Amino acid sequence: MDNRCVLFLSDFHLGVPNYEESRAREQKIVDLIESYLPKLDHLYLVGDVFDFWFEYKHVVPKGFLRLLGALAKVADNNIPITFFKGNHDIWMWDYFEKELNAKIYTHHLDCNHYGYNLHIHHGDGLGPGDKGYKFIKKVFHTPLFQWMFKWMHPDIGVGIANYMSQKSSDKNRHKDHHFLGQENEWLIDYCKDTLSKQHYDYLIFGHRHLPIECHFKAYNSYYYNLGDWLKHESYGVLDKDGFELKSLHTTPVTCQVD
Repeated sequence: MDNRCVLFLSDFHLGVPNYEESRAREQKIVDLIESYLPKLDHLYLVGDVFDFWFEYKHVVPKGFLRLLGALAKVADNNIPITFFKGNHDIWMWDYFEKELNAKIYTHHLDCNHYGYNLHIHHGDGLGPGDKGYKFIKKVFHTPLFQWMFKWMHPDIGVGIANYMSQKSSDKNRHKDHHFLGQENEWLIDYCKDTLSKQHYDYLIFGHRHLPIECHFKAYNSYYYNLGDWLKHESYGVLDKDGFELKSLHTTPVTCQVD
């Protein structure tokens, strides 16, 4: 069928700022996924689907039932789901693999759809700078830290994580939704370096919370940031004609690198 497509979604941050707003946001995402279901070849969730996720041995965070149901419907239709760990849901182990047959990625993935070469990553910790976060990310990935955290009662652990998430959001809220200029956008630097080593038609990320389309003229390649669902309600669609960044109400930022 000529109208087949691949859907890219990221940065739902379900769980914040409160139950009511998160629940309304979740329903919009579910409606979107179900609208694409009849023509969907693959679903990519590019990180930070949840504002916090930690899989204990016998416990996962409660809630998000409607999204999980929509994902189950995708899986039951034999449509592959690929899930990238974001910086808010890095402690994801085998729950989605067992329940949804999803493929889970901690790092980047290179793949091809409809003849287009793609490079996909959540986007955190890439490019120059941000040494503080990169250090914390390494700590969070250590077995010792994960072992210590899982022995906390979930009510305590989730409470601490939600507090830290809110502090981080307060700190980064201003820059999250403003284009910083090509020289200050670290994912543009990462794309330049990556494209100098290997060609991709599209480099696709989340994390940045701002829908961005950047054309690398010398390589005839594009960097796309999927934005978020806290403000922009944006997502990406790839079909035989190429990649398109869409939003329910926001015009993506565009730029060009010679």
